[in-house]
Amino acid sequence: MTITQDQAKSSQHRLDAPSPGLSAALRITAGLLWLSNINWKAPPGFGKSARGCGGLCGFVRSGTEHGFPGWSWLLEHLVLPHLTLFGYVTLLIEVSLAVLLLSGTLTRGAALLGAFQSLVIGLSVANAPGEWYWSYLLMAGLHVAVFALAAGRSYGVDAMLRRRPGRPRWLDALT
Repeated sequence: MTITQDQAKSSQHRLDAPSPGLSAALRITAGLLWLSNINWKAPPGFGKSARGCGGLCGFVRSGTEHGFPGWSWLLEHLVLPHLTLFGYVTLLIEVSLAVLLLSGTLTRGAALLGAFQSLVIGLSVANAPGEWYWSYLLMAGLHVAVFALAAGRSYGVDAMLRRRPGRPRWLDALT
């Protein structure tokens, strides 16, 4: 059987293009990562109690002891004294990331925020005993892939948003 050049090019193009299912699977995996880590950010104390400092409070405290220079100072003097505010902001960001990524809504924007949040967490606890510093690099890398693949356009709300005529340019950038 002889393959024409057009068939070869068409076949090659299909092999090079990411599968919509794979893009969606990466996006959903990132969303599940955020969802699975929400439970230890419990308000109102976020782990701070009369018995000590666990949960989010424990991770922030660990960051003050093992974080990168400069960053640990920020955690100790800015975040820890305002842990409740910081905890609610963190919880809001991470719940939002889970919802946006799982539904495929504003996925490229969520992917950028997820990469940033992964690096912030990494700066806080990467040097702490028992932490795998490279896991935060992998999380950031996963979000970069979700961004590059515009993964919400595959089986996500973004696909519907992009069909709207006259949509604003910022919407194209975030989807």
